Amino acid sequence: MKLNDTIVALATPSGAGAIAVIRVSGPEAISIVAPLFKAKSKKKLEEQPTHTLHLGNIVDGQRNLDEVLISVFRAPKSYTGEETIEISCHGSPYIQQEIIQLLVRSGCRSAEAGEFTLRAFLNAKMDLSQAEAVADLISSENAASHQMAMQQMRGGFSNEIQRLREELLNFASLIELELDFAEEDVEFANRDQFRNLVARIQKVLKRLIDSFATGNVLKNGIPVAIVGEPNVGKSTLLNALLNEERAIVSEIAGTTRDVIEDELAIGGVGFRFIDTAGIRETKDVVESIGIKKTFEKIGQAQVVIYLFDTSRLSKIEFAEGSVAKDQLQGNETSLNMIQVEIEKIKNKYPQKPLVIIANKIDQLTEEQVEILTSRIPDLHLLSAKTGLGVEELKEKLLNFVNTGALRNNNTIVTNSRHYNALLKALEEINKVEDGLNMELSGDLLAIDIRQALHHFGEITGEITNDDLLGNIFANFCIGK
Repeated sequence: MKLNDTIVALATPSGAGAIAVIRVSGPEAISIVAPLFKAKSKKKLEEQPTHTLHLGNIVDGQRNLDEVLISVFRAPKSYTGEETIEISCHGSPYIQQEIIQLLVRSGCRSAEAGEFTLRAFLNAKMDLSQAEAVADLISSENAASHQMAMQQMRGGFSNEIQRLREELLNFASLIELELDFAEEDVEFANRDQFRNLVARIQKVLKRLIDSFATGNVLKNGIPVAIVGEPNVGKSTLLNALLNEERAIVSEIAGTTRDVIEDELAIGGVGFRFIDTAGIRETKDVVESIGIKKTFEKIGQAQVVIYLFDTSRLSKIEFAEGSVAKDQLQGNETSLNMIQVEIEKIKNKYPQKPLVIIANKIDQLTEEQVEILTSRIPDLHLLSAKTGLGVEELKEKLLNFVNTGALRNNNTIVTNSRHYNALLKALEEINKVEDGLNMELSGDLLAIDIRQALHHFGEITGEITNDDLLGNIFANFCIGK
């Protein structure tokens, strides 16, 4: 990728719209656009100061392409740090392409994915972690992912890493200095102060590493599996949560044979609800595949909802408190059977939050509800059909999310590249601690310190390579 030429790309989504923005950046951005622009004010574009707007027409020889508004940003006071022009034209796809093709013929090159932000990074307008946050901000779909991207783009994460790196670098310099005076046996770096710094760095790194679990699910949406026997109202519950007819609802058992997923933002946090096939013994090959997928989705989910149908409970059980399996009629079930299924899920997935829901609660008497809640603790009462208890369920799901760090505006790690670099940095810092405890010489300590500094630098981009930059910016959209 050539980084000393002038690039052009559509900065707004492709397709028809009210307006479109075409971005031009590079050393010749203004000189290329100026001859193609006829200002209403008759002023010459190349003579205009930075951060000014100009109304006029883009022309191709004698042909008038469109009336546009041009924004001028002079280096270094632009997004990329280069001479930049933004052309706001009418949103016709034909007009967009005509202007872009005219600019390419006039000396611009079509921008690669993420090239504008890459230039911003190379021109020190932002560090690498901030550049990556730009992509996260563009793809954010709820308040939580938006807040995390904004916090990182403002430099919260970078600043925290940079402070640690500078303090560690200061001690590294003192230890390196000791090596120059090895024969005099002097100590410039106070070992007790260094131990305190290492302990503080370990604490910060562990907090950042631990935040990745929360940050990753908040960024991508928290998967919630809805499970239970066939025809207990799982699809009806999904539709009630989403407030739309997303899943087919039928009285025929086994209607849902594949998983159905959809997302919903609750309290600014994204949840990905997964309606699964009903769990039962079956000889139907297709339904068996669906049930197998159900257990796969339970394994992948962060939260599990177990749903059962109260209208199927045996009336004998409500009257006598227990019922034998041979006393059940038709598709009736017993609380004992439900409790067995609940224990199976708890034992198989002990770390996963489990919400137990009694559906069709509107069909029970108050006395039956009391019997039910006394047998199954922490039971959530709900009617998916009428919507009773749906809002309370949303609040309960939100309580499972550790949003305390989010509310306090703490740094939350969401990027797997940052996470891996932090793990490696912590590993090296732990080696430094071991070296201090064993009273190793400064030259041996310096090796591990340099490695830790290397991993810190990888996060902010102070240490990088072309392959890494290519991988990161290839995931950006063109025009950003």
